[in-house]
Amino acid sequence: MIVNNKVLINIYNPYIEEYFNIYIPINECIWKINKLIVKSIFDLSNIKENFQNEYILINGETGKIYTSNEIIANTDIKNGTKLILIKI
Repeated sequence: MIVNNKVLINIYNPYIEEYFNIYIPINECIWKINKLIVKSIFDLSNIKENFQNEYILINGETGKIYTSNEIIANTDIKNGTKLILIKI
């Protein structure tokens, strides 16, 4: 039996105007995924950023804002979902 415990998302960061494809685990909370995504994007882009800032994830197709305590598996995030990472 094959268990798919990650999804491939397409994330846009308007701060640096770039798109990234990132695998994220489905059994984690949004707040943990936010930290993972922010660190990954800024590491890949060689940008020095204060990681203490808060970021939110928004569904790029529906405009839904995800709350920190939601678990990825319980949201509409699936393979190919387009998300936007916004600094608040």
